Amino acid sequence: MRLAFALPLLVAALVPHSYAGGGTRRWFGGRGESQRAEAQAAKDAAAAAFYELDTAQRGLRITIETITAVDGSPEAQRAVDGFAALGRRIDEVSHAYISAVDAHDLDREEIDAGSAQRARAELTRAKEELERVKGELDRFEEGLAPLLDRAETQLARLAPAVERARQALRGASDALDAVRAKGLRADDLAARLARLGPELTRLNEGAGRHGVGETLQRADRVLRDAEAVRVEAERLPERAAEIDKRLVSLRTRAEALATRAEAVEPVLSELRRRYSAACWQDLQHVPEQTAGAVRQAEERLAEAAAARTEQRWPDVTALLSTVRALLDTTGEAVSAAGDRLRRLDAVAKDPKAETDRARFAVRDAQRLAMEGRSRPDPRHARPLDEAVARIERAVDGLEGRHPDYWHFLMELEAVRAAAADVVTAIREERGAGAAH
Repeated sequence: MRLAFALPLLVAALVPHSYAGGGTRRWFGGRGESQRAEAQAAKDAAAAAFYELDTAQRGLRITIETITAVDGSPEAQRAVDGFAALGRRIDEVSHAYISAVDAHDLDREEIDAGSAQRARAELTRAKEELERVKGELDRFEEGLAPLLDRAETQLARLAPAVERARQALRGASDALDAVRAKGLRADDLAARLARLGPELTRLNEGAGRHGVGETLQRADRVLRDAEAVRVEAERLPERAAEIDKRLVSLRTRAEALATRAEAVEPVLSELRRRYSAACWQDLQHVPEQTAGAVRQAEERLAEAAAARTEQRWPDVTALLSTVRALLDTTGEAVSAAGDRLRRLDAVAKDPKAETDRARFAVRDAQRLAMEGRSRPDPRHARPLDEAVARIERAVDGLEGRHPDYWHFLMELEAVRAAAADVVTAIREERGAGAAH
């Protein structure tokens, strides 16, 4: 590429003399003067071709630099390699042109017609080679249009993207200042914003150091993270108010649950007195479990209140979630004792009602299984026959002095679930058949 980089100096040295008509000299008439003029015209034309090639190569170099600043793809690398190969061809034809110029001094007064003719021929060949390579260069540049368009699009995005990132950082900083002015701390948000400081430094160092693609990605990342900090900072007063409400609400729930838990032991006593152990033994630890859960909830609430005072917002949120889960689980256990007593009382009073519900569910499934058929599909008939047998066994199980009503309820509930599964399977199969 040594000659290619020397082109500007050569153009400066060679072109002015050509366009000046070769300097001052004495002209002689006749055929020699005509040959000299033709040689000079060939020299001027070759100089113009040389200048055009040099200009085109400069422009193409800028194009390649634009592409490589943004694009590291194999396609871009092939463009670099192609430009290097063209550079070698430009060196060759430029060397031939310079040699032709150096070999013939058209300013000599004693130049003969033969020498002038040889000069014209060599300079014409040099011009044609320069023009041919210029054509190759033009075609190569046309092929770079898609790469150049993508690169210029990326470059056009660069400055706005960096500016948006800076604006987002300023917006996040302003939002933090605003909430602090209201007496709210936002230490975790401030720490997140501080971690973006080095990223801003790299943005300010520019794409020249870090590359266009990496800088665009960094700008997008800074924008996204700074916007997240800003949004959370602006919502912090509302979040603090919500946390205060949740603290009050959960404290009230814990107190109410403690009151409800006091009624569990009398319910268990009633269950023990009136029903067999199988009906209530899974509930006998509910009172002590409830008392422990309520104590644990109250401890977590105290920790949450302290974290709220210190404005440790993530800790407050985590603690309140723990309390809510505790109260939900414990509330279900407390309710289970009362629900158990009510259900057992109902079935003890009228077991036939539960039996009828189960039998109706099975008959409904049997009717669906027989629709359009003389015999049911064994896949549907077997579970329904088994369901009928389970109903009979459950009813028989109520015979005796201390019937297990809870087992009876669970069996009939399972029967209804089995019938529902058969109905679902039949409808899905028929729906699939209709679709085909």
